[in-house]
Amino acid sequence: MAVNVYSTSITQETMSRHDIIAWVNDIVSLNYTKVEQLCSGAAYCQFMDMLFPGCISLKKVKFQAKLEHEYIHNFKLLQASFKRMNVDKVIPVEKLVKGRFQDNLDFIQWFKKFYDANYDGKEYDPVEARQGQDAIPPPDPGEQIFNLPKKSHHANSPTAGAAKSSPASKPGSTPSRPSSAKRASSSSSASKSDKDLETQVLQLNEQVHSLKLALEGVEKERDFYFGKLREIELLCQEHGQENDLVQRLMEILYASEEHEGHTEEPEAEEHVHEQQPQQQEEY
Repeated sequence: MAVNVYSTSITQETMSRHDIIAWVNDIVSLNYTKVEQLCSGAAYCQFMDMLFPGCISLKKVKFQAKLEHEYIHNFKLLQASFKRMNVDKVIPVEKLVKGRFQDNLDFIQWFKKFYDANYDGKEYDPVEARQGQDAIPPPDPGEQIFNLPKKSHHANSPTAGAAKSSPASKPGSTPSRPSSAKRASSSSSASKSDKDLETQVLQLNEQVHSLKLALEGVEKERDFYFGKLREIELLCQEHGQENDLVQRLMEILYASEEHEGHTEEPEAEEHVHEQQPQQQEEY
């Protein structure tokens, strides 16, 4: 079982962001550059495999996770390993997967202390343990999701062709000047082109705004149901050993994606067996 550690503002010995990332990369052979990239949860899963072999299956860990639901998958595996080793620490998954610097820094500072209390000094090859899986760092959470391409207005400018050399005038001939009608036509077409571009930009901005609103709505709904599941999880942890039904609920909560797809098969088989006697009676 694990040795539990507790951090407070008085007792906690902190490391700088650069030192903590260097430590993570050195121990589990990763190439992280920012504390925020720990939001994928993959590094913590490998740490748990190092500290307590067999408490977690690294085959199920998504070391190339890039999306939030993949981060949550990894943290579910981490939560299951914490439960298996009786680690009291509550993982603030909903905060960590957001990729905010301070939340992830606080958690890795605690985990460093937890690691120091439980590491027994045995040798460990992290690359071999994850069977050569490429541990690609997750994208920078600060990157912009929506980026409109920048277009140069030089090509659409009425004066874009001014730099071109004009044909040499014949000796003795007076250079012709564009008529006022031609100048007006050129100015009108350029103005129309600018208006079309402005209209397109406005439409694109409206689409981006709509997508952002939709994304915010989905995130709020996800956070709402995640909070409900978290409350259920805490209740199950308090009374898990007292009730078989609660134990079953815990198994469902901690089940990975692979196992979730197989939960309905036994029920289907039972249904088939129930129908067979009925058909025989009809005959």
